[in-house]
Formats: sequence, C-alpha cells, structure tokens
Amino acid sequence: MTTSADRGSTVGTTIETPDTADSEHEPADSAKPAEGTEPSTAAREEDSASSGAARKAGRAIVTRFGAATVAFAVITALFGSLFAVLSPPFWGHDEITQFGRAYQVAYGGFLPQQIQDGRGLAYGGDVPVNVDALMGYAFRDYQDNPQEPDPMVADPGEYDRLKSAPVDSPMTSVWFTNTAAYSPVPYVPAAVGIRAAALFDLDVGSTVLLTRLAGLLAYLVVVGFGLYALRAHRVQWLAFTVAVLPIAVFQAGTVTADTLTNALAIMVSALLIKALFLGDGLSRTETVALLGATLLLPVSKPTYVLLAMLVVLVPVDRFGFFGGAAVSGFTWRRLVPWAFAAAGALAFAVWMKIAAPTGDGMSLMRPPHQWYTVKPGEQLGEILGDPLHFLSVFGDSISYRDQRWFTQFFGELGFAYIDVPAVAVLACLLAFAVSVGIADRMNPRTATFARTLVVALTVAASVAMIYVTLYMSFTPVGYYIIDGVQGRYFVPLALVAFAALLRWMPLRLTDARGQTPTWGPAVTVVVATLVALIASVAKYSTIVWG
Repeated sequence: MTTSADRGSTVGTTIETPDTADSEHEPADSAKPAEGTEPSTAAREEDSASSGAARKAGRAIVTRFGAATVAFAVITALFGSLFAVLSPPFWGHDEITQFGRAYQVAYGGFLPQQIQDGRGLAYGGDVPVNVDALMGYAFRDYQDNPQEPDPMVADPGEYDRLKSAPVDSPMTSVWFTNTAAYSPVPYVPAAVGIRAAALFDLDVGSTVLLTRLAGLLAYLVVVGFGLYALRAHRVQWLAFTVAVLPIAVFQAGTVTADTLTNALAIMVSALLIKALFLGDGLSRTETVALLGATLLLPVSKPTYVLLAMLVVLVPVDRFGFFGGAAVSGFTWRRLVPWAFAAAGALAFAVWMKIAAPTGDGMSLMRPPHQWYTVKPGEQLGEILGDPLHFLSVFGDSISYRDQRWFTQFFGELGFAYIDVPAVAVLACLLAFAVSVGIADRMNPRTATFARTLVVALTVAASVAMIYVTLYMSFTPVGYYIIDGVQGRYFVPLALVAFAALLRWMPLRLTDARGQTPTWGPAVTVVVATLVALIASVAKYSTIVWG
C-alpha cells in the first residue's frame, strides 16, 4: 500500500522528453525556406507523425516498466552479449568447472559424483571429448600469458578449429570438485542452454555461446523484475547501479553459478527495500517471487543464506496475498514468511550435508606443493578453539588484500585476471554517489531502528560467512591469510547494505529549490555506467585479442 508520502517521493522517476511542436505551432509561411528546398507538406506530416508515435511508444514503455528497468535491459543485453562473444571459451571465472557442472545437471546429474583421480579424492562428471579438448586448450592458453603488448590469445585459429567440432563425441571424465559442491539450482539456465544446443545439433563453440546467453537471459529477467518492482521509487537507480557493475555484467555473459545467484540476491534486495524500507505493499506476483527466492537463494550459494532469511522482517500486511489489510494480534498469516524462511534454511542444511564430502578434495585446486593441505575439519576446529588466531589471520588478510578486493568489486574479468580500467571504477563511484544521493527516504514505521539493525548485522554476518567459508574450504592449514576471497563475492550484499545505510543517513541531493531531481541524475547514472562498461570492454578486448 503506497502512502501519500510515498507517492510524493515518486515524482520524476521516469525519463521524459518534451513533445515536438504540434502542427498548429509550425512557423509562418514567410519563415519557411523557398519552395522546392524542403519536403512536401504531406511528407513532413508523415515524418512528424512517425517520430511522434515513436516517442510516445518510448515514453509508454518507460512509464510502464520504469526508466531504470528499461535502461538495465538495454545496457545489460548489449554488454552482456559483447562479453559473451568476446570472452574466449572457458575464460570466465572457473568457467571450465562451472560448465562441467552445468553439463552434468543438464543430463540429470544433480548430486556430487565421485570420480577416479590419481591425485586423491575428486568429484566431477562426464563431458564430450570435443568439449574437453576446448577446455584443455583454453586452460593452457590463459595460464601461459605472453609479455605485453602481445595478445593473451596465442592462436585464434586454433579456437575456431576446436569450436567448430561437433559436440556429439565420446564422453570423458572431467574434474570439478569445487562446483560439484553447488546444488543444481543456479545451473538451471545454463542446463537449459546446453539442452537447447543439443536439440539444434550445434557445434562446441555455439553450445558454449548459447549456454552463456541462456544465463544472461535469466539475469535480465530476474533482475529486471526486481527493478520493475521499484519503478515508482527513485531508489531504482541504486539497484540499477549495482546490477550493471562491470563484474556483474561480465559474469552474466559467462557460464557460472554466480549469474543466477547474483540475480536472485539483487531481486530479493529490491523487494525487501520496497516492502520493508519503503513500506510499500508487494503485489501478489512480487510476493510469490520473494517467497520463492527465500527457498532458492540458500541453495544457490551458501554464503547468502542469511540474506534470504530477512523475509521474516517484512510486515505481514505488505505481502500481496492479504490485500494490504492490517494484521493485528496472532494469526496464521504471520507464520507465512517464517515458514518459508524455515524451509529455505532446511534446504540449505540438507544440501550442505550432501556437499560436505567435496571439501576434502578442494586442495587439488591449489599448486601441487599445497595439495592435501586444505582440511575443513582442522580449520573449523581452529576457529572454534582459537578464535583470536582466526581474527589475527583475518586482520592480516585485510592488510594484504583489501585493495584487491576493492578493485575486484568493480571487475576483475575472468581468468584473464584483467582489472577494469581506473576510469571505469571512477565512473561506477560517480554512479553510486548520485544514485545514493537521490534515493527515497526510508519509511521509519516499517524500517524501524531494530529491524534496520538486524539487516545491518545480517550483512555483516554474511560477509563473515564469506571469509569463514573460504578459510575452511580453500585456505591451507597454517596459511598467513584467508585465501580465495574476491571482491565480486560482496556484490550480492551491496544493495541491501546501502538500504540500511540510507535508513540511517538522511542526507540527500537537492536542487536550488530544495527538491530531489531525477532527470539529470538519472542521465548521469546511465552515462557513467556506459563509460564504465565501454572502457571495460575496450580494455578486455585489447589485452585478450590484441
């Protein structure tokens, strides 16, 4: 339910352009060019009518879906597709093992499968030999980087040859212990892409590309829905800024479980902002999406389980099932979000139990001299038995790596390990400053101090879970830092973290009349985003392909 105060904060949330002059405002005949130097009156009227209809159609789309939603769809579709095409096959973050797990899920392999490996305990599955050949070549290619200014790709022709091979070939077993630990849920879009490629008998390269584009489509739909829910509020631009970070768009254009995980986290955050921080009612569709994501996000990536649990903070009268009617006293309706949160937590616990054995094989991801040094049981015992030592290691990790995490939050692009350029980071910071500055004031009646504090503590606990998880599953025993932390892991938490900050930070940008503008800041955010993405694509393409 939107209050009058809420409606007042939505003024100017859509981008409008002035109408062209009507025919009655045409200049006088004396002011027109001489006869024969301009199109006929009928042609002018036809052009004017066509351009006017196009503008009206554009304004109607923006009004219907929200300016940020439309901008997100266009920009992410364009640059996500560019990254999908420009990134050599399997050069995304862990894309070899991510694709292997997606292929396994596509053909019904939902549980971790142990495989034979002379090095020790290993999990994986079968892929076609021709796919494995491209995987092996890509792995060697991005591992053996030449000196600048030579391009990172050694032989584009070899990629063309391997990509043109048919997928239909004998099967071979491949290792992906790290992704075998993930549930099938975040791989559903990629699995659909793989099965569609098989249906159309596509070659290896086209299969990889279609699988990437399937993930990109899922990202567009899920995140786009979250932005659509915020279309009546200026905070839509903050959600937009998070969703189009170069790292988020790059991952959306490659095969990874992070694509759907990021999408679900951003959508959950957007719906939490609407219902909890803005105090606006959710539609029935939005309610179904929020409750459904409460079940799916915990089994997409375990570090974000607490984000899904925040659904219990949403006032029950904000859920669309109950028509916005006030709920007083104890009623079964109050149990609905708690029931879904409990189900999500149970699904999380069950999958963690299933995936637990894979942790003993994670050390094989490290250099050979560190094999068998990752021991989750010992690391957990150290955390519980000597927490001060763990805190010391955590502090050292910040001292040695915080600048890398900061840069990686904006973009370290795949296993080419290319940082987005400085201009891209600056452009993203500008977009954040402006989108935060024009965001709506949060509703203290629903986002009470206590609820906001719980959200802030949940974000902090989720950050801690990232460090603890990587300490147990990837860091060798006795290592001097928590290894494997990357800035991109914090992107799913950014939007709800900003929401908590905005609840406690009343400062906003205003114009000379003391009003919060939207048209100018919105253009600034979009232009800054375009600068960041164009610069990132240009740098990536230059370094990788030359």
